[in-house]
Amino acid sequence: MSAQSNQQGIALNPSRRELLVSGASTAGAAALAALGSTAAVAAGKPQGHAAPHHTGASSMNTITTKDGTRIYYKDWGTGRPVVFSHGWPLNADAWDAQMLFLVQHGFRVIAHDRRGHGRSDQPAKGNDMDTYADDLAALIEALDLKGAALVGHSTGGGEVAHYIGRHGTKRVSKAVLIGAVPPIMVKTPSNPGGLPMDVFDGIRKSTAENRSQFFKDLAVPFFGFNRPGAKVSQGTIDAFWAQGMTGSILGQYLCIKEFSEVDYTEDLKKIDVPTLILHGDDDQIVPIDDAAKLSAKIVKNATLKVYPGASHGMCVVQADKVNADLLAFLSA
Repeated sequence: MSAQSNQQGIALNPSRRELLVSGASTAGAAALAALGSTAAVAAGKPQGHAAPHHTGASSMNTITTKDGTRIYYKDWGTGRPVVFSHGWPLNADAWDAQMLFLVQHGFRVIAHDRRGHGRSDQPAKGNDMDTYADDLAALIEALDLKGAALVGHSTGGGEVAHYIGRHGTKRVSKAVLIGAVPPIMVKTPSNPGGLPMDVFDGIRKSTAENRSQFFKDLAVPFFGFNRPGAKVSQGTIDAFWAQGMTGSILGQYLCIKEFSEVDYTEDLKKIDVPTLILHGDDDQIVPIDDAAKLSAKIVKNATLKVYPGASHGMCVVQADKVNADLLAFLSA
């Protein structure tokens, strides 16, 4: 989303690819990794119920899905509902800036931790996009949300698109995709501008061997902190690492396939509500040319807004701008 980079050029840069495959020990190595398979659960209406889950002196809001997995969620406010889906390898805390802002402007804001991430259960089963979308549907139905706006970042953008592809828009009024992975990230005959499979194999290798160091390295290009003149925030890097480390290494490992190999083209075609697509043209993780620019051509009633020089972590680094655009779109 105009210093637009050629994604194929990025993917074929020898130094970047060598670094990523060798273990992502530098910022360039991590730059292609940050987004949100086992057998998919059968399609159908998910059944979940909302209930507080008690652990000692603390309590958490959770729903229990039809396969017995508890999904943690936050639910603040009483206005029109806005539901957030986070990116890989993070959790609902990635939306802090947007949730605080929108609840203060009269919206009801809801965000969940994807299964295998954050405070949700860490099952060996269901770490696939079909189940992620069904978990989101279970949450929306358990809370009986109507006219909800769905907002997804990175892998969460794929989750929003796939939710609509599987469950329709009867409970949805608007959609927002931010730095989102659709239509598809991996290079295929029908997607020649995508990233080679060895890029994602490198991500798997880095996650399996030393995810703690990988997440610390990854945070730097994720937020554009490797760019000249960038104001580096150690707190932001630490928060990224902390969120990542709360998740299940198994769930995160399996999720790599879901954000890289799933083709969301048919899901995008089924989006029939007003849709806002936000993307930075210096996104080093999900390059704009093979993501937002293509999605905007597929989604009916889509508005594409490009953030010049913005990183993948624009919801944090440019929170004020993102918040203002969300408020304007949701209020229209």
